[in-house]
Amino acid sequence: MPNPIADPLVEGLDRELDTRLVQVEATPEGIATVTLNRPLRRNAMNAELIAALTEAFETLQGAEGVRAVFVRGAGGIFSAGADLEWMQAAVEYSEADNREDAAGLARMLKTLWDMPSLTVALIEGAAIAGGAGLAAACDMAISTAGAKFSFSEARLGLVAAIISPYVIDAIGPRNARGLFASARPFDVEEALRIGLVTEVVADAAALDEAQTRIGRDILSCAPGAVTEAKRLVEAVKGRDIDHGLMDETVRWTARARVGEEGQEGVRAYLGKRRPSWMIE
Repeated sequence: MPNPIADPLVEGLDRELDTRLVQVEATPEGIATVTLNRPLRRNAMNAELIAALTEAFETLQGAEGVRAVFVRGAGGIFSAGADLEWMQAAVEYSEADNREDAAGLARMLKTLWDMPSLTVALIEGAAIAGGAGLAAACDMAISTAGAKFSFSEARLGLVAAIISPYVIDAIGPRNARGLFASARPFDVEEALRIGLVTEVVADAAALDEAQTRIGRDILSCAPGAVTEAKRLVEAVKGRDIDHGLMDETVRWTARARVGEEGQEGVRAYLGKRRPSWMIE
């Protein structure tokens, strides 16, 4: 398992939350793991867990040296969605109260989405409703074989509104319409086919190996280039390939070439040496 990261902000967060709702661990190299820690409730989300996740993600955004953030659930399950007691309390809320309550989940997902480093969901067991939305908000999602998925909101007379931007971005509008409207469960093979999951591994041990492999890959990449790569996708997706977009991508390339990382990376390659950011 990773050791607590050296950054004081993350160390303080880890001490505060380690025995509570969220565990935050990281290696000295900056590979962080955020673990939902409600295994007896199948890591179901309530206001407190959502607030703890938001705090963790905000702190990791501001911490120096974080290269990748992995999100997983304790006890062999990623997340079963919404906590029943939380849902029961919300039944008595006014519409205004529900807007305020739901805004917490929206903020948490957007904080994860805006993470400058690579984010990876590590899924075991099940990712249901908001749990599947949490996975969709990550840049990658790796799942063990046999995991189950569902956008189950319609069975409760609800809609998957807050998670919808991230899910639709991951799986496309047609798949989202069918899965949101039917609320049917689906397996990991379908999750892989539609893009909710990006890789399937055999079991929990293989999931740990995948985390190690991806962590090793990201440590060979320039941190600023990783952030710029994520920003580039958001800037380009959905746009017509016209002269305006061509000019914009030319500017991205030229800026990268003259930047500190671009200069270091190319010079290191030509000089047959490791660039300054590479950690083995």
